[in-house]
Amino acid sequence: MLFDSHVELLLDAAVAFVNELTDGERRGKPFVAPKGGELPPAATRAVPSTARKLPDLLPGEDAEHLAHAARVMRGVFEAMEEQRVDDAAEAVNRLLRETGARPQLDRVPGEPWAVHFHGSDDSYSIGWTAGCATALALAVGSELAGRLGVCRAPHCDRVYVDMSKNSVRQFCSGACQSRVKAAAFRARRAGG
Repeated sequence: MLFDSHVELLLDAAVAFVNELTDGERRGKPFVAPKGGELPPAATRAVPSTARKLPDLLPGEDAEHLAHAARVMRGVFEAMEEQRVDDAAEAVNRLLRETGARPQLDRVPGEPWAVHFHGSDDSYSIGWTAGCATALALAVGSELAGRLGVCRAPHCDRVYVDMSKNSVRQFCSGACQSRVKAAAFRARRAGG
């Protein structure tokens, strides 16, 4: 295990927020992030399904905040991909300050005490942003910083956290990996 399960959940959430709530390219096609009335359902879908007490639909204000945070988090992944650790740290620190992130021991009935991360208030958007920012801080500030990446497939800029044993992941999804392998195969066949 590279990260503890709570940090892993928060890093997965950061990936989901960035990939669902920021403009760019996805699997070879332009991707326009949801806006207006489409944003609250998209933000709600991006929250991990294991989250407790998830409302049926996040309020627009929370969805807007998560979209803003996702744009900042995207900068962290891009900076790490380009080995600009100082820029990544600056963006993470910005999110930590904006949310008032703080650790706290929490206990689920029947489970042991565990460190969780909270924000300055209990709103969904502040809480999730504070947690994601703290998890990104733990990644950027450790030997695991190189595990944050941006898909290397052509025309895809979705992000990922490499949880593989050997640190070999290069793509956001199996679909992008297959797309690149198929293109390489076609190129070899055409050239030989």
